[in-house]
Amino acid sequence: MSGEVERANALQTYADETASCMRCALAEGRTQVVFGAGNPNADLMFVGEAPGFHEDQQGIPFIGQAGKLLDKLLAEIGLERSDIYIANVLKCRPPQNRDPLLEEIASCESHLFRQIELIQPKLVATLGNFATKLLSGKPLGITRVHGQEQEVMLGPSRVLLYPLYHPAAALYTPSMLKVLSEDFARIPALIGRADALTPVAPPVAAEQAPVLAAVTELEPVQLGLF
Repeated sequence: MSGEVERANALQTYADETASCMRCALAEGRTQVVFGAGNPNADLMFVGEAPGFHEDQQGIPFIGQAGKLLDKLLAEIGLERSDIYIANVLKCRPPQNRDPLLEEIASCESHLFRQIELIQPKLVATLGNFATKLLSGKPLGITRVHGQEQEVMLGPSRVLLYPLYHPAAALYTPSMLKVLSEDFARIPALIGRADALTPVAPPVAAEQAPVLAAVTELEPVQLGLF
């Protein structure tokens, strides 16, 4: 069995296990777990914050207006959903789409790290403030770091982390669409750069601990899209 097939099977097995997750109180109000979707062997992985209403109903991330804009931005660089993998930090929708609570992050982030470990993307693009601060382990907001790649350890691999504005930001502020398009235009070259990174296998616990610690330093209003 090829490595790609093994990876796809392992990811599906983990998705099946996660479908019944009861680690936090969000399980009580969800319609279903929104695990993630796309190519299990993708070089490019997008990470957002949490499912919204439509995602919770259909079980697929980024299917609303922000998702349509994401599809358009991907098409501009010659990609489509089947080429990438997309997931959220949280797999269940918070009530009224509020910001995730720290205990929800603590309960759910290992699911995301396991996804990254199985998919082994070369480039991880974070969409919005929340995912960017969580995965970078730094409190810098998206307005300061968007379009600025950085090498980080995620799971067992060294990857390029590439912060982007959340597509929903351009829906609220149309002038941001130009910025998003410019940042997306760099993605193909960054994937090529990421080929040169050497995977490393540090202890998972050591990598995850400071990630959550960085989020605890943030004010709730700082999370989200901008």
